[in-house]
Amino acid sequence: MTEKHWSVYLSGEIHSDWREKIIEGAAKASLSVTFNSPVTDHAASDDCGVAILGAEDNDFWKDQKGARVNALRTRSLIADADIVVVRFGDKYRQWNAAFDAGCAAALGKSIITLHDSDLTHALKEVDGAALAVAETPEQVVSLLSYAMTGKL
Repeated sequence: MTEKHWSVYLSGEIHSDWREKIIEGAAKASLSVTFNSPVTDHAASDDCGVAILGAEDNDFWKDQKGARVNALRTRSLIADADIVVVRFGDKYRQWNAAFDAGCAAALGKSIITLHDSDLTHALKEVDGAALAVAETPEQVVSLLSYAMTGKL
């Protein structure tokens, strides 16, 4: 029996090392997985629309261009993902992560949310769409390992 290679999209906050912890944990567990994520260089993500399509005088239109250019990547990678992990941090509002969770849910993707317990109430609707709610990157790795291998 050939082992399936999985694709996991890591969405959400960019101000901590949670992605690296999951990627390193999956490598240690020898999981057959490819990880993808949005552009995590904040300036590049904000400026991609005007850098590629031209300047805007109004910040609203600058943000619209950037959001749409970023969506080219995000929607494609979420559509191709087997599992979408959505991280919410406590310092910044990650509206884009909530959008990604909604896109993943609309596409019928399996979702794992990752956040501290003090955000549980605020994220109850997002967590309601998830198949699992984790509080640590290590729990995410364990969830991925179990899903991929069927072994605890």
